[in-house]
Formats: sequence, C-alpha cells, structure tokens
Amino acid sequence: MNRRRLLEGSLLGATALAFAAPQVSWAKSFMARPATVPVQLRIARRTIEVNGRAASVFGLRQPNGTPGLALREGDAFNVMLENDTDEATIIHWHGLTPPFASDGVAGAALPLMAARTERSFDFPVGAAGTHWMHAHTLQEQALLAAPLIVRTLAEERRDEQEIIVLLHDFSFSSPEEILERLKSRGSPAPDHAPIAGMAPTTASTDGVGMAIDINDVEYDAYLANDRTLGDPEIVAVELGGRVRLRVINGATATAFTLDLGEVDGEVIAVDGQLVQPVKGRRFPVAMGQRLDVRLQLPREVRSFPVLALREGARQRTGLILQPPGATVSRLPELSVDDAPVLDLDFEARLSALVPLENHSDHRAFDLALTGSMATYGWGLETAEPMVVRRGDRIEVTMLNKSMMSHPMHLHGHHFQVVAINRQRFSGAMRDTVNIPPQRSVTIAFDAGNPGQWAFHCHHLYHMAAGMMTQLSYST
Repeated sequence: MNRRRLLEGSLLGATALAFAAPQVSWAKSFMARPATVPVQLRIARRTIEVNGRAASVFGLRQPNGTPGLALREGDAFNVMLENDTDEATIIHWHGLTPPFASDGVAGAALPLMAARTERSFDFPVGAAGTHWMHAHTLQEQALLAAPLIVRTLAEERRDEQEIIVLLHDFSFSSPEEILERLKSRGSPAPDHAPIAGMAPTTASTDGVGMAIDINDVEYDAYLANDRTLGDPEIVAVELGGRVRLRVINGATATAFTLDLGEVDGEVIAVDGQLVQPVKGRRFPVAMGQRLDVRLQLPREVRSFPVLALREGARQRTGLILQPPGATVSRLPELSVDDAPVLDLDFEARLSALVPLENHSDHRAFDLALTGSMATYGWGLETAEPMVVRRGDRIEVTMLNKSMMSHPMHLHGHHFQVVAINRQRFSGAMRDTVNIPPQRSVTIAFDAGNPGQWAFHCHHLYHMAAGMMTQLSYST
C-alpha cells in the first residue's frame, strides 16, 4: 500500500510526555490538483500559542484551513488572493518565475493590496519544486508566509511520505519596533541586548581571528510549523519508512543547520531545483532557502527528531517523527554546544542535475555587499546599473565586504552558482545563495523573463535598511 494513503488518518502512538494535542502534519493536506477554477487563498489574522502566551499572527490559508498551496507541474497558477485583514500587504511567490506583472513587490509591478480587497493571478506555475509564499513587507516577521509546493505526477505516486517543515523566528515585539531598535542602537554590547532586540555575537571562522557578526536579532522563540521544540509537532511515520522532508527557512533573520541526528539523509534538491544527491546528517539552510531531503528511517521502534539549529547559538526548534509504538521524550530547546556558523563548504559540494547549457558569451556585473552593525545601514553597490537584454547570459559576482552573511535572492529567475571566491565550478541551480563575510559568489542565468526585478538580501531587516537593488531589462 502507498505510504501516503497508509498514514492518512493514522493515530499517534503513546508519548512519554503530555504534549499539546498533536496537529496533523501539514503534508497530509497538500494534495496536488489541477487549478481549473481559481483557488481561493486568504490572508487573515490568526492566534497561535508561543511559550504559553497567545500571539496574533498572520496566515495564508485556503477556506478549509489548508496552509498555502500545492499544485501539479504544468498547472496554471490560477489563484484568487483575498486580503481579509485591516492592513495593506503584498505577497511574493518565492521560487516561481511569473511574468513581471504578477511579481509581489510593492511599487514594482503591483501596488500593495488594500485591506479587504481581492487580486487574481493566472500564469503557468512552471516546473516542480519546494517553494513558498510570503509578504514582501515587514509583515513577513509576523508569520505572513506559507508553503507553495509544486509536484510532478510521479512524485505524487512515489511510495514515500512527504513532510513539510516551515521554519520561523518569532517575536512578541512588532517588526517595526525591532527595526527601530536595530537602526537606533547599532551594535550594543551583548549584555545590553533585550528580548527581540539586538544581540550580535562573534565567531572566529577564517583561521586568522577574523570576528564576524552572526545574529543581530534575539527572538522570543524559534518555530517549526508554528510550534516550539517545547511543544513540537509529532508526525506519525511508518516503521522503517521512506520520508521526503521539504524544509523551508521562512525565518526573517535566522539561518539554521538542519540536524537529522542519527539518521542519514540525502539532499536531492535545493531551492526547488534538483541536484546530484549529497549525503549527510547536517545541512545548512539560510533565510529564503529550501532543502529537499530523502530519508530511509531505521526499522526501529524509537522516535526521530528533525531539528533546526540556530546559527552560532544554542537555540533550536524542530519536529519529531514517531513510528508506531515509539515514545517521545521532551527535548531541551537549548543544545549543549553552539550550532555551526554557515560557510560555503556545502555549496561547493552541490551540483545541478540539469545545469545551464554552455554559453561562450556573457555580460558580467560586479556587486558589492556593504554595511555594518555599527550604523545598521546596508547596501548593494555596482559600477554600472544592472541592465540586461533578453537572451543574454548574465554573470553576477557578489563580493561581501561586510562582516555579516547575506542570503541574496533574485526575483523572476533561477540561477546557477558557478564560482566561489572566483574559483569556477558547476554548482547548484538556485534562487537564493548565502554569501558569508569577506567571500564572493558568482551566479549565472539566462535573461529570459523581462521586467524590473528585485535583487536583495533575504534578511528582512538588511533589506529594509537598504540592501536591495534592481535587475532591469532594456526595452
């Protein structure tokens, strides 16, 4: 019997602790279907519980409560988006490559959606992949995000269980308050850091004592599918079953390392793009990035944590995979040691399953990533405007001159990573690449989607403080 059907409606086994009532895994609601009529998608306020406190956040859900969307490769993205809140907003379809008129950046192609209004979308959804949708405003911090999964028919029929993991960093403070603190106080001493304020930490990573800034916001909680590790989602899995994790880092200012514990995993896609499989138990995922990881669970009656470790710190979140009869013990939300600081080692191991075709001619741009915690001003500098022509092969070399990492995201395109520190290789296809301090990454893509596309850091507060530019097509 197909594992997806076998696990539908299955009851969770006994647990060793009295966790809150388990939720159905998000994956069980995500059954792809043709969008022959518009799918209704509603932006609305909702309430979740975080550390015993009620929190008002946003949601992106279908009328039946299903978070986000799931479609089939080749379908139309035929969606009626309703803003059922009292605030204006706009949604970006992160990972899709819509025509520019449907891109979700305020003032680019579309204005903000006014409160209590609707907006329709209808364009080809494109190839399969793990994508997501989120506000392109500070509202992203208030959980205005959801999965956007595009599957092939073969993936729907594959004998494996699919589990979606959407990661967030959460604060009881408003994003406006957080940004104001960051701008007004710069880089305080660590003992001055308030909850949801600034808490920059440093770590020597280059072998010569270079100190870098890692986390500039200290959050109240870190969530996986809206829950902390103190009250995790518990997902029923088959004994010895096959699992596909679709991990989405929807955090606004936090990079993670995915930690599979004692289970071996195999990364088969990044940012929704297939790669040559990479095996391991720990994989980095920066803000805006996604990982598809295939697991073969041991045939053992025990639970298997899937954890996300906050970069350079002890905080962690995650969920628990529970075979029949396995007990679940409480896991501390702080690990013994600090988690790894993200570097480019994993990026260098990746190779696209379908790379760009060879192209003898290309246009090249250099992009400097600038800024500091001292002033909390961030920027992108180029010697010339990034103006391209349709049909060009474009290469952009991004040099991070700052002391913080920046996950750089280009709208409307997928690109291939083709060099790290100017050393050429055939890397992964992506839409978001992380660039550590004092390092450079070169990306390449074919200019085939005319528009005036946003190109920015996916750290929400870096983007809001100036780290955003535009890739423009000449007319």
